[in-house]
This record gives sequence, C-alpha cells and structure tokens, in this order.
Amino acid sequence: MRAIVLDDAELNNLLMLEALRPIVGCRPQSFTRPADALAFAEAHADEVGIVLTDYEMPGMDGLGVIRALRALPGFAHVPIVMVTSFDQRALRRAALEAGATDFVNKPCDPVEIRARVTNLLELRRAHKAEAAQSARLAQEVAAAVALVEAREREIVTVLMRAAEHRDTDTGDHVARVANYTALIAEAMGLSPDRIRLISLASTMHDVGKIAIPDAILLKPGPLTPAERLEMERHAERGARILANSSSDVVRLAAEIAVSHHERWDGKGYPKGLAGEAIPLPGRIVAVADVFDALTSDRPYKRAWTLEDTHAFLQREAGGHFDPAVVAAFLSRWDAVADLVGRGASRAA
Repeated sequence: MRAIVLDDAELNNLLMLEALRPIVGCRPQSFTRPADALAFAEAHADEVGIVLTDYEMPGMDGLGVIRALRALPGFAHVPIVMVTSFDQRALRRAALEAGATDFVNKPCDPVEIRARVTNLLELRRAHKAEAAQSARLAQEVAAAVALVEAREREIVTVLMRAAEHRDTDTGDHVARVANYTALIAEAMGLSPDRIRLISLASTMHDVGKIAIPDAILLKPGPLTPAERLEMERHAERGARILANSSSDVVRLAAEIAVSHHERWDGKGYPKGLAGEAIPLPGRIVAVADVFDALTSDRPYKRAWTLEDTHAFLQREAGGHFDPAVVAAFLSRWDAVADLVGRGASRAA
C-alpha cells in the first residue's frame, strides 16, 4: 500500500522515508508541497494506505491538508498521522476534529514510526477487506432479491393467466393498468422500488372476478341491480384470495384489490372509505383502471376519445378520484397518449 509523506523540509522527508522502507508492503512517496500530495492522493485514492503530514507548512498547514484529504472520495477511512514538534492540547484537538487518526512528535523515533505505521496499515487493510466483503454480501442479497422478485412475477403471471380464461380482455387490461399505475406513481415521486411493487401488484386488482359467474362477467348489456351487486363483490373476493401472504407484492395486491373501487367522496365500495382513508395504491389504481376502461372497447360500449376522458378525469377529481392522483396522471399526459396509441399492451 502507498504511504504519502508530506513535509516542506526535504530532509525530514528523507528521514521519514528511511524509517518506512523496511515495512513490508509499504511504498512511501514524499512531497514538499501540499497541492502535489493532494493531487497524488486523489489520483491513487484506492492505493493509499496512510498519510503522514507535517503541521507547519507554507500556504496550507497540516490541518488544512487533513480536511482536504477527508473531503476526497475514498478517504473517509484512510489513517492520517499528524507529525509536529508542537505538543499543544488545542492543536491535537483541532487535528482530531479535522480528521487526524494519530500523532507523532518531532524529532521522530524510527522504531516508533514503523510500529505505528505498521499497525495503522493493518487497520486499513482490515477495513478494505471488510468493505469488500460487505460489497460481496450486498451483491448476493441483490441477487437473492432479484430471484424472489422473478418468482413473484412468475406467480402473478400464472394467477393472471387463470383470470384470462374467464375474461379475454383481462390480460391486456392488467398490462395497461400496470403501465398507467407506474406513470402515476413516478409522477407522485415514489421511489423506484415502490413504483415497481405497486405496478406489479396492480396486475392483480381484478383477480376476484374469477369468482364472478360467466353470465354476469361476460354479459354484453347493462347489469341488473342484483347483478351489479354481485359484480361489486369481486373487490372483497380478490382481497380474500390474496390474503395472508408472506409476499410484499401479494399483500399489496390484496390491499389494491379491496380498495381500488373506493371513491374519494366516500361513495365507492366495498367499505365506503373516503379521502386519505383509502390506501394510496388503491387511489392510484382507481384512476389507472377507470382510465383504461373508458379508453378501451368493451362489449357494452365503444372506447372514449382521449379528449373526453381527460375532461372526465378533471371533472371527477375530488369526487370519484383523489385530486393529487389525477393531477399526477394528467402531468404525464403525453406519455399516457403514447401508451394508448401503442395499445399499452406490454406489462410494466
């Protein structure tokens, strides 16, 4: 590992280099100007194992050097030793506050220098080894999480294929809703991980429809009041199907299934929740779901135009829908129109 030696007196540097050379694995390099030492440190941050700096130097003293080193990327844990002829408590306190690791008094004892530097280099090596191990563990965790997410997606896909056997539009509909859900969540400033989770969970919002009789689910005309009541039960049935899972995405899907037909004004179903009592994912999917229903052909209606659907969303903000969710969706209108134009048939 490299050792940076900084002293404006060349003789002091030579003495320090002689003291350090016997240390196995230590490659000392001396500088008389702080700017040169800092430039070298920045260029070789990953190789530097220790820095020994004098206190009294023209232009920038040792405290300034320590602060500058600590500001460099990768130098948070590099040992820095202050070498000084001053034995003042205030100076030592200031050096510690600046980020010094240890102190050596002038004139330096070569045996003491070697012992201290050897110990500090071992600490640096141990820290680097620990950091490397942490990075490896992080990669392993990330790979494990990716595997779990892939398996969850596979489970969701299988579940939704079952739903597609009941309703031929379900596959395309859930893919489009997932895309619109992701756009809204992103516009609302949710984290990328949260966006992916809500988008995936949204694909199961209508899973409860697999429990609805075909005569009602596939009826081409308007539903009777009794049929409408039976259709509305898909929200609670979906939540029951998805309940008690250990999976984050399935638990969230259960929450969305039971809440995406609630209304901001409290006139929705199944619980009649209002305002922020409705979970945010449910409020987001409510807008995405209704938007797709309006802009898609159904057995009982033709697709609405984008202009008419835009006006409807604006009218229903604060009534049917959370105004903040509508505003977020409309703020991405160009992307929405592009998805509609392309069919939005790919999963998010």
